Amino acid sequence: MKKHIAFLTVVLFAVSALAQDNLSLPTGTAIKVKLEETLATFTSKTGDPFSGRVTEPVMLNGKTVIPIGATVQGRVTKVDEPRRIAGKPTIGIFPETVVLPDGSRYMLNATLVDTNRREGTDVNDEGQFKGAGHDGKDLTEIGMGTGGGMLIGGLAGGGKGLLIGGAIGATATVAHWLGKKKSAVLPAGTELVMELSRPMAMTAAAGGQ
Repeated sequence: MKKHIAFLTVVLFAVSALAQDNLSLPTGTAIKVKLEETLATFTSKTGDPFSGRVTEPVMLNGKTVIPIGATVQGRVTKVDEPRRIAGKPTIGIFPETVVLPDGSRYMLNATLVDTNRREGTDVNDEGQFKGAGHDGKDLTEIGMGTGGGMLIGGLAGGGKGLLIGGAIGATATVAHWLGKKKSAVLPAGTELVMELSRPMAMTAAAGGQ
């Protein structure tokens, strides 16, 4: 009888240990990190690596699963720096791995959902960071160029010159404006919020030393 009890105790202990080794963070779990290097549309390329340090512990059932100081590693998936009229500059990133302080590595599939960057920036449904597009400052630049052309034309040729000068000023300014590009930048130290797109298995099979 004692042998059966001892055997049952060993089995329960093994099952308990196995359950602990097979922790799984659910879809939607948030991971907050601080970016360790600057990502920018004018320097970064598709395929470039990036990393960030976890700034808040990720908990499951009251236990810390991913501690502060763990590293999230991934790669840049998109860099787009269009001319102003074409849309907003874009940086896409894909988190792939979590490295714990003890060196254990775990696969993850997560999506960027927010940053602490503001000033017209946002994150779209695909997890891509969007820089600011054209704004009031750009429109003021066009208006000033147009007004300057109208003033010069008016002084040179009266009313008719006013109209011609305005057209020339507007054309030159718009051409200059359209030729410029907007950039998107995520400086080192930027706070990123990511959410798991699928459950993250904290198992030996998913990670290794």
